[in-house]
Amino acid sequence: MLISRTSQYAIQALIYIALKGEGAPILSREVAEQLGVPSAYLAKIMQMLCKGGILTSYRGRLGGFCLRESPEKVDLMRVLLITEGQDFTTHCVLGLKECGDETACPMHSRFKPIKAEIVSMLNDQNLANLAEAVRAGKYRLTDIPGELLPA
Repeated sequence: MLISRTSQYAIQALIYIALKGEGAPILSREVAEQLGVPSAYLAKIMQMLCKGGILTSYRGRLGGFCLRESPEKVDLMRVLLITEGQDFTTHCVLGLKECGDETACPMHSRFKPIKAEIVSMLNDQNLANLAEAVRAGKYRLTDIPGELLPA
Protein backbone atom coordinates (compact mmCIF):
# COMPACT_ATOMS: atom_id res chain seq x y z
CA MET A 1 0.00 0.00 0.00
CA LEU A 2 2.94 2.25 -0.62
CA ILE A 3 2.18 5.15 -2.91
CA SER A 4 3.72 5.71 -6.31
CA ARG A 5 5.86 8.60 -7.47
CA THR A 6 2.80 9.83 -9.40
CA SER A 7 0.80 10.06 -6.17
CA GLN A 8 3.67 11.76 -4.37
CA TYR A 9 3.91 14.42 -7.08
CA ALA A 10 0.12 14.84 -7.12
CA ILE A 11 -0.02 15.42 -3.36
CA GLN A 12 2.91 17.83 -3.44
CA ALA A 13 1.39 19.79 -6.32
CA LEU A 14 -1.99 19.99 -4.60
CA ILE A 15 -0.41 21.20 -1.37
CA TYR A 16 1.54 23.82 -3.32
CA ILE A 17 -1.66 25.02 -5.03
CA ALA A 18 -3.46 25.07 -1.67
CA LEU A 19 -0.61 27.15 -0.21
CA LYS A 20 -0.96 29.68 -3.02
CA GLY A 21 -4.59 30.16 -2.00
CA GLU A 22 -7.58 31.00 -4.12
CA GLY A 23 -7.05 33.35 -6.98
CA ALA A 24 -5.32 33.23 -10.31
CA PRO A 25 -4.71 29.84 -11.92
CA ILE A 26 -1.23 28.41 -11.43
CA LEU A 27 0.78 27.05 -14.36
CA SER A 28 1.85 23.42 -14.07
CA ARG A 29 5.28 24.61 -15.24
CA GLU A 30 5.56 26.87 -12.15
CA VAL A 31 4.53 24.06 -9.83
CA ALA A 32 6.98 21.63 -11.46
CA GLU A 33 9.81 24.16 -11.23
CA GLN A 34 9.14 24.93 -7.56
CA LEU A 35 8.82 21.25 -6.64
CA GLY A 36 11.74 20.13 -8.79
CA VAL A 37 9.71 17.55 -10.71
CA PRO A 38 9.54 16.87 -14.48
CA SER A 39 7.18 19.42 -16.04
CA ALA A 40 5.63 17.16 -18.71
CA TYR A 41 5.02 14.39 -16.16
CA LEU A 42 3.42 16.80 -13.69
CA ALA A 43 1.20 18.26 -16.43
CA LYS A 44 -0.18 14.76 -17.10
CA ILE A 45 -0.77 14.21 -13.39
CA MET A 46 -2.58 17.52 -13.11
CA GLN A 47 -4.80 16.60 -16.07
CA MET A 48 -5.58 13.34 -14.27
CA LEU A 49 -6.59 15.39 -11.20
CA CYS A 50 -8.83 17.51 -13.45
CA LYS A 51 -10.57 14.41 -14.78
CA GLY A 52 -10.93 13.22 -11.18
CA GLY A 53 -12.70 16.43 -10.20
CA ILE A 54 -10.06 17.91 -7.90
CA LEU A 55 -8.58 20.56 -10.22
CA THR A 56 -10.01 22.84 -12.86
CA SER A 57 -7.87 23.83 -15.82
CA TYR A 58 -8.03 27.07 -17.75
CA ARG A 59 -6.56 27.56 -21.21
CA GLY A 60 -5.00 30.62 -22.70
CA ARG A 61 -2.61 33.34 -21.68
CA LEU A 62 -4.01 33.55 -18.14
CA GLY A 63 -4.60 29.81 -17.89
CA GLY A 64 -3.42 27.26 -15.41
CA PHE A 65 -4.86 25.09 -12.65
CA CYS A 66 -7.01 25.85 -9.60
CA LEU A 67 -8.57 23.68 -6.94
CA ARG A 68 -12.17 22.94 -7.87
CA GLU A 69 -13.27 23.20 -4.22
CA SER A 70 -11.81 24.33 -0.92
CA PRO A 71 -8.75 22.46 0.38
CA GLU A 72 -10.76 21.35 3.44
CA LYS A 73 -12.94 19.21 1.18
CA VAL A 74 -10.10 17.35 -0.55
CA ASP A 75 -8.89 14.38 1.48
CA LEU A 76 -5.83 12.30 0.67
CA MET A 77 -7.84 9.14 0.06
CA ARG A 78 -9.70 10.87 -2.76
CA VAL A 79 -6.41 11.93 -4.36
CA LEU A 80 -4.93 8.43 -4.07
CA LEU A 81 -7.99 6.76 -5.53
CA ILE A 82 -7.51 8.97 -8.60
CA THR A 83 -3.76 8.47 -8.94
CA GLU A 84 -3.44 4.85 -7.75
CA GLY A 85 -6.78 3.52 -9.02
CA GLN A 86 -10.04 2.49 -7.42
CA ASP A 87 -8.62 -0.78 -6.11
CA PHE A 88 -5.82 1.00 -4.21
CA THR A 89 -7.08 -0.15 -0.82
CA THR A 90 -7.60 -3.76 -1.86
CA HIS A 91 -4.11 -4.53 -3.20
CA CYS A 92 -2.22 -7.33 -1.52
CA VAL A 93 0.79 -6.21 0.50
CA LEU A 94 2.80 -9.04 -1.10
CA GLY A 95 1.55 -8.23 -4.58
CA LEU A 96 -0.56 -11.36 -5.11
CA LYS A 97 -3.39 -11.13 -7.63
CA GLU A 98 -5.95 -12.52 -5.20
CA CYS A 99 -5.80 -11.76 -1.52
CA GLY A 100 -8.77 -11.51 0.80
CA ASP A 101 -10.27 -13.20 3.81
CA GLU A 102 -11.02 -16.34 1.76
CA THR A 103 -7.76 -16.35 -0.25
CA ALA A 104 -5.36 -14.82 2.25
CA CYS A 105 -1.65 -14.33 1.69
CA PRO A 106 0.70 -15.04 4.63
CA MET A 107 0.59 -11.35 5.66
CA HIS A 108 -3.15 -10.73 5.18
CA SER A 109 -4.39 -11.16 8.75
CA ARG A 110 -1.56 -9.05 10.20
CA PHE A 111 -1.76 -6.30 7.57
CA LYS A 112 -5.58 -5.98 7.45
CA PRO A 113 -5.88 -3.85 10.65
CA ILE A 114 -2.89 -1.77 9.60
CA LYS A 115 -4.47 -1.17 6.20
CA ALA A 116 -7.74 -0.13 7.90
CA GLU A 117 -5.83 2.38 10.04
CA ILE A 118 -4.03 3.78 6.99
CA VAL A 119 -7.32 4.17 5.11
CA SER A 120 -8.83 5.97 8.10
CA MET A 121 -5.82 8.30 8.34
CA LEU A 122 -5.99 9.10 4.60
CA ASN A 123 -9.71 9.86 4.88
CA ASP A 124 -9.10 12.18 7.84
CA GLN A 125 -6.22 14.14 6.29
CA ASN A 126 -7.14 16.99 3.94
CA LEU A 127 -5.18 19.49 1.84
CA ALA A 128 -5.93 22.36 4.21
CA ASN A 129 -4.34 20.51 7.14
CA LEU A 130 -1.30 19.54 5.09
CA ALA A 131 -0.84 23.02 3.65
CA GLU A 132 -1.10 24.58 7.12
CA ALA A 133 1.50 22.16 8.50
CA VAL A 134 3.90 23.11 5.68
CA ARG A 135 3.16 26.82 6.13
CA ALA A 136 3.83 26.54 9.89
CA GLY A 137 7.20 24.93 9.19
CA LYS A 138 6.27 21.57 10.75
CA TYR A 139 6.97 19.77 7.48
CA ARG A 140 8.78 20.53 4.25
CA LEU A 141 6.96 20.19 0.99
CA THR A 142 10.27 19.59 -0.80
CA ASP A 143 13.61 21.28 -0.62
CA ILE A 144 12.02 24.59 -1.56
CA PRO A 145 13.54 27.37 0.52
CA GLY A 146 10.92 28.75 2.92
CA GLU A 147 11.01 32.22 1.38
CA LEU A 148 9.77 30.80 -1.94
CA LEU A 149 6.69 29.25 -0.37
CA PRO A 150 3.63 31.48 -0.40
CA ALA A 151 2.80 33.19 2.86
